[in-house]
Amino acid sequence: MIFTRSLMVILLALGAATASAQTYPARPIKMIVPYPAGGPIDTMARLLGQQLSQRFGQQVIIDNHPGAGSMLGTKAAAGAEPDGYTLLFGSSGSLAVSPALYANYDLDIRKAFVPVGAVALLPHVLVVNPSVPVKTVAEFIAYAKANPGKLNYGASIGTPPHLLSTLFGTKAGIDVVYVPYKGSAASVTDLLSGETQFTIDGLTGLYPLIVAGKVRALALARAERWPQLPEVPTLVESGFPDFTVDAWTGVMAPAGTPVAIINTLNGAINEGLATTEAKAGLARFNAIAQTGSPEDFGRFVAGELPKWAAIVKLSGARVEQ
Repeated sequence: MIFTRSLMVILLALGAATASAQTYPARPIKMIVPYPAGGPIDTMARLLGQQLSQRFGQQVIIDNHPGAGSMLGTKAAAGAEPDGYTLLFGSSGSLAVSPALYANYDLDIRKAFVPVGAVALLPHVLVVNPSVPVKTVAEFIAYAKANPGKLNYGASIGTPPHLLSTLFGTKAGIDVVYVPYKGSAASVTDLLSGETQFTIDGLTGLYPLIVAGKVRALALARAERWPQLPEVPTLVESGFPDFTVDAWTGVMAPAGTPVAIINTLNGAINEGLATTEAKAGLARFNAIAQTGSPEDFGRFVAGELPKWAAIVKLSGARVEQ
């Protein structure tokens, strides 16, 4: 009798979960962005939110929850009810870099979330101030070796310009100097003035400076050339076959979210990213739309976490917070 009652409880619960998934979403969805409003990650989240709202007929509310290197927002999303009504708009920064960078980061990303779908890749590019008398990666390395300790790169600790420029210096075997900054605006200003001489940073921010001739692009940190900069080679072409490091964004849900809801969200994300509007929006950031199944995104993230952790370790960056 006890077994029969237990079985009935399980069947009723499964039936309720199925019914919930079939009617999803029945109310607004909150998507947490663990960064301040106005930046590229936030803008991409809002672009995706508009697409999801159109498909679901429900509002997608963007909840900016910055702080502690994206940790606060990420933890808030992980602790939400796993019902599909709270999602995380994650990125390589919040999901891969921060766990390796912050000493007190106590959230296991792989256990706290289930993947919903990829959104975009954001390329990185190696640039120099025009005063540096080089036009290729080989020339840059030769110049750096002839002038040890005289080339600087500036960035906030643990950011892509810090991590990737350090990685490049190590792989190239050159003696270059890291200059810490409190924010990206000041570091870019000093790059433009020649106070610092090079960086590897996102194409999102550097593309207009490259086009305007304010910095010189030497190579993209990816396997393929960028269509809008066809004359700029890749680091793979320049003798660094494994230097392919894109930033990325994607959607996560709290662990335990029903599979049917995950699949519904994934389908809507893929449909939204295929629209002309979404493609044009991402193109403004020089970002590449990514589609695929939740399993595809899960495999991708599983490979990215140790990759970025190794880069953070190599840089020596650590934040005691």
